[in-house]
Amino acid sequence: MPFEQVYSPIDGSIFGLRFLLSFFTYIDFNHPLIDFVSFVDKTLIQCHRLKLKKFGVYTCYDIEFESQFNRWIRYAISCNVEELILKLWYPGSKAEFQLDQSLYISSCFTDLTLAGCVFNPMGMISWKNLRSLFISDVILNEVLIENILSRSPLLENLVLDDYYGFSRLDITSKSVKNLMLVGYMDPDDDSANNIMRINAPNILSLTIKGCLLMWKILLLNVSSLVEANFDYEKFGYYETTSEEAEDDMLKGFIVNCHNVKELKIGFLCSKVLARLEAKGFVFPSNMNFQSYCSVSSPSLYSDSDSLLDSD
Repeated sequence: MPFEQVYSPIDGSIFGLRFLLSFFTYIDFNHPLIDFVSFVDKTLIQCHRLKLKKFGVYTCYDIEFESQFNRWIRYAISCNVEELILKLWYPGSKAEFQLDQSLYISSCFTDLTLAGCVFNPMGMISWKNLRSLFISDVILNEVLIENILSRSPLLENLVLDDYYGFSRLDITSKSVKNLMLVGYMDPDDDSANNIMRINAPNILSLTIKGCLLMWKILLLNVSSLVEANFDYEKFGYYETTSEEAEDDMLKGFIVNCHNVKELKIGFLCSKVLARLEAKGFVFPSNMNFQSYCSVSSPSLYSDSDSLLDSD
């Protein structure tokens, strides 16, 4: 039965398919996860391979359904899907879903959203046509990041949301122009004293926002920046990080971005800005302070990747 979208208000499952033939644009699915998985399996069996533009799964996950979820991924790849969205959550536990190895070597993707997945390629990644990558709630390390960047020659947009597992981010690829970091939390580190260093000499746009459970971010080289946006809060696990560290970090951002065309400082940084001003710090003329709390986010529920929008 061809369909476009499936939504479950009870278990939160969304299954998005953009078929050329669709009899339904919206289907309520009011059953437990096991019934949802069975329904999707039966539906895909009835659907011959088509040219898909967008394929999305948004649901809670249980490890007993790993083979079914990976079968859906292989189905999407067989349909040469351009945009793949996997958004999985686990009540009270870490990510468990092991991504199928075929995902790492598929050249059909132009946009990838991977949230709540275990990122573990067995070999070299090959995303020859990938332009946008959104990764959320995934453990990464420097070697894995280099694997991604070096094997995605067309990658322009990189978003890391609730990321952890590395202390240095080297982006020397000339194709990556936009970098967004949204939140940082390492559940295995209760000290929150880690420092992240960013070396990205070719990016044009940098955004750092959300809750950062860490000590400091240092910008080593962002010499090509045209636009920068900072709207974040820094926390420790047992108490807020020192005001001095907060002040030094934001001051470092501003100094490193004094030549950018547009520098935006968000509401969440307002207290730090006030302290810097009281200390006599002179703000550059390119700085624009947003005196309101933005509720929009490029994370899991952004308009750009919503499974409930229509083409």
